[in-house]
Amino acid sequence: MTYRMLATEPQASSWQLPPAMSDTAPPVDNTYNFIFWFSVAFTVVITALTLYFVVKYRRRPGVRSEPTGHFNRLEIFWTVTPTIFIGILFHVGFSSWIKNATAAEGATEIRVRGKKWVWEFEYPTGDRVPSELVLEKGRAYKMIISSEDVLHSFFIPEFRLKRDAVPGQYSFIAFTPTVTGAAHVFCAEYCGTNHSGMGATVKVLEPNEYQEWAKGLGKCVGTPEECVPERYGESLFAKNACTTCHGVGGTGMVGGSKGVGPKLAGIYNTMQPLMSGGPVMADENYIRESILRPNAKIVQGYANVQMPAFVLKDDQLDAIIAYLKSLK
Repeated sequence: MTYRMLATEPQASSWQLPPAMSDTAPPVDNTYNFIFWFSVAFTVVITALTLYFVVKYRRRPGVRSEPTGHFNRLEIFWTVTPTIFIGILFHVGFSSWIKNATAAEGATEIRVRGKKWVWEFEYPTGDRVPSELVLEKGRAYKMIISSEDVLHSFFIPEFRLKRDAVPGQYSFIAFTPTVTGAAHVFCAEYCGTNHSGMGATVKVLEPNEYQEWAKGLGKCVGTPEECVPERYGESLFAKNACTTCHGVGGTGMVGGSKGVGPKLAGIYNTMQPLMSGGPVMADENYIRESILRPNAKIVQGYANVQMPAFVLKDDQLDAIIAYLKSLK
């Protein structure tokens, strides 16, 4: 489905910063710009004074320098003043941090799960969508962030928000999108082989467009050709980042090298050797179980691979199974 807001990208806040797309961005931008231009001004002044004193007090024949004495008031000034300045900056930064962690009354809660190597978003309806977070402009949100395996970090530059996703606990960010358009999610904590590919897209829609999108949540939204089970399954395979371990088309090759996960192309209706004993037939039940309970039957040679479990609806599972069956 194509939305009008995707026709134009939000404008950058400045020549240094990406677009500001939430209420959490302006305080961060104001603080950053103040520190930046304050530093620029100080650098110019200090450089100019340094050059002036270099020329004024340069070594000259017949002139002997005298030891410099103490100027206690000046020393106290340049010790106390930066301390006060740092205290003010701490107050400004901590106030923004508290605001970003405190949700507004009635905020919509969305679960954010990080797992190698994909972001998954669970909406209040219970629908889970990988790699794409869709939000309504003007609505307050609370993101409940966690990790299913290792340490990740949920980072949206356009919202000026970043929070670690820590295994075994929850962390939170709160915000209200203020500009329609597309933003980006990155993992800002090294999390393994495909860390650099662990991204997602944020789409901020107008309220009427969001309501239209919500009607198709968890369903195949596209042309009849795109919703054929094999084609729908192919898109789900990519959106769930299955290609990062199993390769495009399930070839088992990623970037010209052997992938982290086993080859999937051509396995349907073949015997697969397992770590736990005899081989098993790779039929529909085996594929379904491998998606929902990936550690139930581990293929030989992949004992150290930790594939995350996926929560999908039956029609989504059917589509992925149909796609894997079509691979040769």
